[in-house]
Amino acid sequence: MPIPDDVTGEEIDKDVRQELMSLPKTLAGDVARNLVMVARLLDEDPEQAYGYSRVALRLASRVAAVREAAGFAAYAVGKYSEALAEFRAARRMTGSVELWPVMADCERGLGRPEKALAMAGEPEVQKLDRAGQVEMRLVAAGARRDMGQADAAVVTLQSPELASTAVHPWTARLRYAYADALLEVGREGEARDWFAKALEADQGGTTDASDRLAELDGVEFTDVLEESGETEENGDADGGERPE
Repeated sequence: MPIPDDVTGEEIDKDVRQELMSLPKTLAGDVARNLVMVARLLDEDPEQAYGYSRVALRLASRVAAVREAAGFAAYAVGKYSEALAEFRAARRMTGSVELWPVMADCERGLGRPEKALAMAGEPEVQKLDRAGQVEMRLVAAGARRDMGQADAAVVTLQSPELASTAVHPWTARLRYAYADALLEVGREGEARDWFAKALEADQGGTTDASDRLAELDGVEFTDVLEESGETEENGDADGGERPE
């Protein structure tokens, strides 16, 4: 797959670069450039990112960072079985537990919420950092909802992290998930409050909390351009018909 000339491979994280030093220099450079493309495209064009991840995997399947990148690319396009296999491989290579939450979410994607919930109770969770434990809580709550246990999902999300007024990278998503869970059990007033709190913390626009708030408040948005187009098609603004 073509790679822009401005992508050198030097853009990757230094720890990944260190891993690639086990490869011949030219090969390491090729792998690095493909990994840069995966990172660049993962959100905006996951299918393309997946393609680059497969190239990197073909070139260096014994590098943990490559297996991890391939896992995230497969996850982004809904290939959960493939993603889970790659995450497991990366974990075997590194011994790290940081992929545990996304592995559990793959189980959800495969229609096995019970397995995801079981993983939330495993000792590995205690080894996660705070951000990882929040991710695991989000996955567990999602699994509860998958199983039709909406009230249990609400309880699962109640935590010191949710109650904290401090804002972290995961704060908006946690508050949003709690608001959504509250809405599902009919606690609309509380849900609105938590969507508002999610919006306050959502500095990067990672959620659609503003849209959910507007929906709860009964606000309807009109597409001005679309409305203008309809006016031109239907006649003048005063309702007159267009001449034949």
